[in-house]
Amino acid sequence: LSRFGACCTFSALAVRQRPLEGIRMIGILIIAHGNLGDSLIGCMTHVLGKKPDGIAAIQVAGTDSPRELLPSAQRMVAALDEGDGVLIITDIFGASPSNLACKLLVPGRIEAITGANVPMLVRAITYRGRGMETLLKRVVSGGCEGVFHIAADPILGPSVAQSAANEGAPVLARQ
Repeated sequence: LSRFGACCTFSALAVRQRPLEGIRMIGILIIAHGNLGDSLIGCMTHVLGKKPDGIAAIQVAGTDSPRELLPSAQRMVAALDEGDGVLIITDIFGASPSNLACKLLVPGRIEAITGANVPMLVRAITYRGRGMETLLKRVVSGGCEGVFHIAADPILGPSVAQSAANEGAPVLARQ
């Protein structure tokens, strides 16, 4: 973790490295309360077995003002953008992180999605080489499809999981 500007702390994990030469990917910036963004990046590091490239997080404290964080966030977006744009992921709509993201938006180039979760980030990493329109659709669907209600029988254990994405229809039956 290092300081980026006067007001926010960020973590940039291999912002400029690319796994395959000549392939550009959409950068990913997580703007979230506290260390949630860094924790999500840590989850992705665990899932992938290595730190993902082209991803960073900005921590927003309860006392931070989006206006004060804006210059630092603009520098981070510029550092992550290799020519194909940046996807900003925030934790909750209407709070300071999403208000900051709204100040950075450039339609088709710098886009934002709110409701950050690990399935959403898995989709973001997976589809960021396929263009912004595809990325947006896949990230939103991944975030929704990754939310389940797991019904459990106290004796038999989990029996049915219901997905928020398919309006509660059973998607996993006991094996």
